[in-house]
Amino acid sequence: MLDKRKFYIDGKWIDPVKPNDLEVINPATEKPIAWISMGTAADIDRAVAAAKKAFSTYSQTSVDERIALLEKLLSIYKRRYDEMARTITLELGAPITMSTEQQADVGVGHLQGFIDALKRLKSREVLPNGDVVRREAIGVCGLITPWNWPINQIALKVVPALATGCTCVLKPSEFTPLNALLYAEMVDEAGFPAGTFNLVNGDGIECGAALSKHKDIDMMSFTGSTRAGIAVSKDAADTVKRVTLELGGKSPNIVFEDADLEDRVADSVAECFNNSGQSCDAPTRMLVQRSVYDKVVEIARKAGEQAQVGNPEEEGGHIGPLVSHIQFGRVQALIEAGVAEGARVLVGGPGKPQGFEQGYFVKPTIFADVGNDMRIAREEVFGPVLAIIPFDTEEEAIALANDTNYGLAAYLQTGNADRAERVAARLRAGMVHINGGPHRYGSPFGGFKQSGNGREGGIFGLEDFLEVKTVHRPDAA
Repeated sequence: MLDKRKFYIDGKWIDPVKPNDLEVINPATEKPIAWISMGTAADIDRAVAAAKKAFSTYSQTSVDERIALLEKLLSIYKRRYDEMARTITLELGAPITMSTEQQADVGVGHLQGFIDALKRLKSREVLPNGDVVRREAIGVCGLITPWNWPINQIALKVVPALATGCTCVLKPSEFTPLNALLYAEMVDEAGFPAGTFNLVNGDGIECGAALSKHKDIDMMSFTGSTRAGIAVSKDAADTVKRVTLELGGKSPNIVFEDADLEDRVADSVAECFNNSGQSCDAPTRMLVQRSVYDKVVEIARKAGEQAQVGNPEEEGGHIGPLVSHIQFGRVQALIEAGVAEGARVLVGGPGKPQGFEQGYFVKPTIFADVGNDMRIAREEVFGPVLAIIPFDTEEEAIALANDTNYGLAAYLQTGNADRAERVAARLRAGMVHINGGPHRYGSPFGGFKQSGNGREGGIFGLEDFLEVKTVHRPDAA
């Protein structure tokens, strides 16, 4: 068992104010792998005080000074890259191949994207009317990150905060805290001044709320469920602090009859199942033109049957377990709801895969003949579960795609470039992927409606951590 019960506050590893131990569980074995401490409001107070003190000097550092620190952090991360990948596999259950190629890679890609963006950012500019506009660090930032893409979200919050001259307090998910503690070691080694970055482990009810309500926190950046995002917003309202949210999704994937069906449908199934389906932007609603519906269903069935679960520590393209017994129960309940509501099970279904009775493994599941009013079409399952829904016309496809409380991502499969652009413009989603177009580092990530507000990544992600100040000079000439 690893002993990771200290917090990182004011440049030092310190004990919590009050002992409160929690076991970190390996989701593939259901066995404990580490001890962490669960913090309290008193621990948050200490971290915020350190960040507030550091802000007065760190906010005045030059862009070049901050770039040098970020580049040092990038070098350290690359050196410890394999350690990060192994850590994520251990606590999240992501297969080691996936952790190495995707989960750990985001720590490099986003960091480099922010460095490039910071070099382009205009911290001062003169308007045509002669007034000066300055972009300045917003202040002390509270950062709450989830368990599903842990380093992805840590990098998308910690890096822009530090890049813009802010200081921060990070509360990572208590389900996957070890990668965050490892990242804290890297930040410390890179030489960021004491108090600029602080880490306190804990749950949302105690530590998350303490951050959101804190009078000395100037901004909250949260990623997680829509339910929890609403709670953060309410807690932050009394102090009128800025709140950015990256929340849930129920992303439509529109498959038109002129798409390259064999290629695009199989890839779409794989994308839905990636990370065991635990991605907020996963294409979980496949909307299929009725003229090719039967063919697509058969392609999806074959792709689903080829998907396998496996030991996360073994190389390969298999699927790992869900993160926890809580998530396993939620996914099982929704799979059972799909069966009860009359959707046709093509692949998978309730229960654990044969041979994987230990661990939070689920069967990769595909439902056909789904109605958009069914729970599996309305609620975010957050597991490897795909719902296939038929449509007749382009107008109907757009209406079905937009008939959701969410608006994070959308996907289009078509051989008609004009249609792709036309439909993309009408989808109420923050990101639209056409024919497998990937999300690239440096591009904005975020959504419409109940998928949140604000954007992460690149120059857009930096802007969320900046205030705009107008300087009116007596002589604007």
